[in-house]
Amino acid sequence: MAKGPEKNTKNKALHTKLLNRKKIKLQEEKKEKALRLKALVAKMNEKKNNRESDNI
Repeated sequence: MAKGPEKNTKNKALHTKLLNRKKIKLQEEKKEKALRLKALVAKMNEKKNNRESDNI
């Protein structure tokens, strides 16, 4: 049986590497966004608590 053309594993490896980089970047951005939101929520809760304590 004749074999088909050789597979281009170099491009496949580069593509996988790029996709992995993209996936990691998206995960890091998601974590950073969650941290920013957590900090913002904490800040808003602190302001809210300060206002309530000032009113009492």
